[in-house]
Amino acid sequence: MTDLQKLHEEMTGWRHDIHQHPEFGFEEKRTSAFVASKLREFGLDVAEGLGGTGVVGTLTRGTSNRSIALRADMDALRITEQSDLPYRSVNPGVMHACGHDGHTTMLLGAAKYLASEGGFDGTVRFIFQPAEEWGRGALSMLEDGLMDRFPFEEIYGIHNMPGVPVGVLQTKPGAMMSAEDNFEIVLHGVGGHAARPHWGNEVLVAACAIVTNLQTIVSRRISPTDIAVVSVTELLTDGTRNALPGMARILGDARSFKPEISQSIERQMRIIAEATAAAYNVTADVKYTREFVPLINDTELVQEVFAAARTILPADNVIEVAEPVTSSEDFAHFLSHVPGCFMNLGNGETSAPLHNPNFDFNDAGLIHGVRTHVAIVRRRLPEVPTSEDANLRLS
Repeated sequence: MTDLQKLHEEMTGWRHDIHQHPEFGFEEKRTSAFVASKLREFGLDVAEGLGGTGVVGTLTRGTSNRSIALRADMDALRITEQSDLPYRSVNPGVMHACGHDGHTTMLLGAAKYLASEGGFDGTVRFIFQPAEEWGRGALSMLEDGLMDRFPFEEIYGIHNMPGVPVGVLQTKPGAMMSAEDNFEIVLHGVGGHAARPHWGNEVLVAACAIVTNLQTIVSRRISPTDIAVVSVTELLTDGTRNALPGMARILGDARSFKPEISQSIERQMRIIAEATAAAYNVTADVKYTREFVPLINDTELVQEVFAAARTILPADNVIEVAEPVTSSEDFAHFLSHVPGCFMNLGNGETSAPLHNPNFDFNDAGLIHGVRTHVAIVRRRLPEVPTSEDANLRLS
């Protein structure tokens, strides 16, 4: 029997090592090599290089032809760590500020446990994906033939959640996380001397007007019953203290849960940007891209997750959240192909926020992630009782 305390200590060491050596999206060479080495050590079949730096481990037990997938993300963020942890990042300007080191470790722990203990009938795909923060990692693996080479019927993923107690699982059926669209509006005019604005057609005032007018998309063009967010995050110009700019860039993102709302936001943004620019005698070019799709959990499989989680956690710690959130996750791309469920596990009530330079995954949560993964596998791929087992129950 696997000693869970010993496994937890081993996983803590893995997690600290991964945390200390973070790698940005599609650069996770050391991390993917570490993952592949561990999976082979556990006895899994391993494929590397999926979608660039992705890894897939395959574990089969019994005779069932059913298969499910468990997924973890491996990439870090371009953030400089400010903690004084003994295992803080040694890669300048890169850190695990979103807990992907913990997600990877939990899935490795589940692979080791299931390889040792079994308790299921079928095939489990352990998917370690790159570049989640880019919104490109899942797509890259799918485009590289993931579903054809390593087919599965449903998929599950776990993310840590600051502010939620360790050992608490949260998810919901249907829309759980939003789409994320990115936009860039570039204004072109004629810059010049700050003392003679009438000699040119500077763009800064026009840019400010556009930023203000974009706020009317959600407040006046989207139904109050639909959720949408339009955020301007950057305004950059080529001006200086005494020179009016001739070029300005407005960047930001938009969040929504329905394709038609995303399309409406883009349409209204183009109207506002081009018309406002024209009013100031400058021009506007709008670039609008869709980076993440909405994350829609399967209703039936959410209930299966709840049932599995209640076998390992107190019932009060298994919570159906009422509202979706407007953050995004590229796990959603997998859900465009097969049904599944994405869930959150508490990272502690005193945890720093995600994407914060002082964030650290809570090691106390590692074993809860392993047990959740294992419980889901055993519920969705139950062992078929032998005739001997049946006779024992009947006697």
